[in-house]
Amino acid sequence: MIEKCIENLKKNGFDASFFKEIQHAKDYILDMISNYSSFGIGGSDTVRSMNIVQALKEMGKRVYDHWVEDLSKEQDLEIRLMQGRCDCFLCSANAISASGEIVNVDGIGNRVSAMCFGPKKVVIVAGTNKIVPDLDSAIKRIKEIAAPLRAKSLGLNLPCAKAGRCVECNSPQSICRITTILHKKPIYTDISVIIVDKSLGY
Repeated sequence: MIEKCIENLKKNGFDASFFKEIQHAKDYILDMISNYSSFGIGGSDTVRSMNIVQALKEMGKRVYDHWVEDLSKEQDLEIRLMQGRCDCFLCSANAISASGEIVNVDGIGNRVSAMCFGPKKVVIVAGTNKIVPDLDSAIKRIKEIAAPLRAKSLGLNLPCAKAGRCVECNSPQSICRITTILHKKPIYTDISVIIVDKSLGY
């Protein structure tokens, strides 16, 4: 299924690569994006777990990361806006189908917005746990795995965080407000998809 996923991502216009080890994927990513100056970081546990953010800072790059502590609401919003205007945006995906589609559900929209248009380069990093057979399975994975785990990690008082699955809530705290499907690479956006043979993120 992984081979089929990589093949179909390429057919759909994405640059796609597969790595067995996290360190090899990290080295490849940092080399690929080394010429860019400014970077946006989506709310990705995967990217952070690979220590890519720290590596960029050590390289002297400008990093727009809304996970920095003690930000005011205004600062948080400004950083999210700049993530869509930076040279390179790094994030993960909620699910990637073996048919070559990238599926995400957002609450605010800065991640999916930047993935589609704005930055010169987008790098999507995902573990093999995010790969599913088809588009229906991608939506199912988000509802049954990704969204409940994400809500729980954020400490949100949501029904899915307690039930461990989507219950189609209408909570004011809901993080499932925007669904995007990248069927093919957006015309003006250069996207590289890096698949790592590990279980990463939610």
